[in-house]
Amino acid sequence: MIHGNLNGLKTSQIKALERIYRRRVAPGQVVSGELARYLSELSAELRRQLGLIIDRGGLVKYVMVGDDREIVIPDLSDFALGRSGLRGLRCVHTHLRHEALSPDDLTDLALLRLDLMVAIEVGGEGLPGPVHYAHILPANRESQSVEVLRAPSVYDLDLDLTVFLRALEGELEQKMAETHDLSDTREKAILISVSQESRRETDDSLDELTELARTADVLVLDRFIQRPRRLNPKYLMGEGKAREVVISALQQGATLLIFDQDLAPGQVRSIAALTDLKVIDRSQLILDIFARRAHTRDGKVQVELAQLKYILPRLTGRGVALSRLMGGIGGRGPGETQLEIDRRRIRDRISRLERELQSLSKGRLQRRRRRVKAGVPIISIVGYTNAGKSTLLNALTQSQVLTEDLLFATLDTATRRLRFPQEREVIITDTVGFIRKLPPSLLGAFKATLEEMEDADLLLHLVDAGNPRFEEQIAAVERILMELELQRIPRLLVFNKIDLLPSAEAAALCRRFAALPVSALDRRTFEPLMKAMEERCWPEAGDPADETRDGSGPNDGPDEAVAGE
Repeated sequence: MIHGNLNGLKTSQIKALERIYRRRVAPGQVVSGELARYLSELSAELRRQLGLIIDRGGLVKYVMVGDDREIVIPDLSDFALGRSGLRGLRCVHTHLRHEALSPDDLTDLALLRLDLMVAIEVGGEGLPGPVHYAHILPANRESQSVEVLRAPSVYDLDLDLTVFLRALEGELEQKMAETHDLSDTREKAILISVSQESRRETDDSLDELTELARTADVLVLDRFIQRPRRLNPKYLMGEGKAREVVISALQQGATLLIFDQDLAPGQVRSIAALTDLKVIDRSQLILDIFARRAHTRDGKVQVELAQLKYILPRLTGRGVALSRLMGGIGGRGPGETQLEIDRRRIRDRISRLERELQSLSKGRLQRRRRRVKAGVPIISIVGYTNAGKSTLLNALTQSQVLTEDLLFATLDTATRRLRFPQEREVIITDTVGFIRKLPPSLLGAFKATLEEMEDADLLLHLVDAGNPRFEEQIAAVERILMELELQRIPRLLVFNKIDLLPSAEAAALCRRFAALPVSALDRRTFEPLMKAMEERCWPEAGDPADETRDGSGPNDGPDEAVAGE
């Protein structure tokens, strides 16, 4: 079968092209002189570029016909990648205008993982002229990713292909082994940001994506940034940048691309087909972290629901190839396709989970009503992820909520009692952390936390003062609270991790933002916070704490979880 533009060709010319399939190239040759001359003469006669895809055994797998400027290479996904990342195929084609390899040729070399890209100039009388060829380089070699070479003619192309490819693959595999531990079974990813934001905003967002990847136990090998004037609607990034990404993936052994931007379903499919790598976006990475970290029934149901709603529009199938037949008059033909069956099952599962979530919500509502009826003030700790909310809860109440230096280390709501002097107590709740660029579809995963916050008398907005981007994080949390219509609840701004700052700088920050300083690791810093919470919860009581405080402000007793939590 001949691939490409056959319009206007005579039957004899098509048969001449089909006879190329009978030819075979010696394994050590790039292309034989006889085949190169046949291809060149035929290309000159047709005034079109001709191309061949040849495997390492010397068999011609595809014959392609283009126009006078280019050829289009067919889908090569049926040919698996080797351990080195190369596909074991080379492309040999003609150039009619005496030009070297074009940028498109080099892009195809990288994206298709070809052994070689070869261009033969068509000279006078259709004879083969100079030969241009290129191959991918191992990483860190003279800072180049592709090497382009030239031979005066096909007869001067002194390259033992078998020896060359064996050496190239060995060097590629060696560089991979030097770059990272091959025994490391974690996913190996390249991070990509295609945005029209400023450089600083892009870098900050990619730094955060790196931390998200670390939380998801993904090894980050490289990161790429592109700020185009106009976004590519199909691939988001330009094909030139895609070539750089694929070469980096090949050189370092990456298996996953993580985009900092949310991708449309069609973009995920297009990028995966273009790069031959698994592709996810920021939302999918966060969902994966949620799935790993949710432990309670509430959390698991909410995460599964969010995942299914995310997957549903991205579900694809193969049309009628997976259909089952219907019976009866009018039903003789393709019936419900497998894709439709999968979509229906997901919708049914979503309905069941939503009903279960409503049932769980009733139990939470009853517990909240008991708290409100008891007249016990409720304080919720909110803030950016990894600001130290769970650590502060543990320090205040002497509890054992899981804490780790990871984004979204805890997703499940934790509620404890906190006793004050004069036999007063509050209910204090640790909530899931917020993050920038949180898609609206993921807000459902915060449902249990949000319900707890709706009844709060006070929100402790905890900020990581040691983070250089804390002001952007404050703005992100405030924006999310406004979107959730929780801005009506009084808030107390608290700067955590002040032990990481000089005392003068910490004091200046607190004055500037009207905030309270604490270190969740040092209970001695809690006195101003305890006093402020007491004044907010019982404003009519004045300040009795001074005469009764005996060092037991935060509860020194065992955990006191609220019944039913």
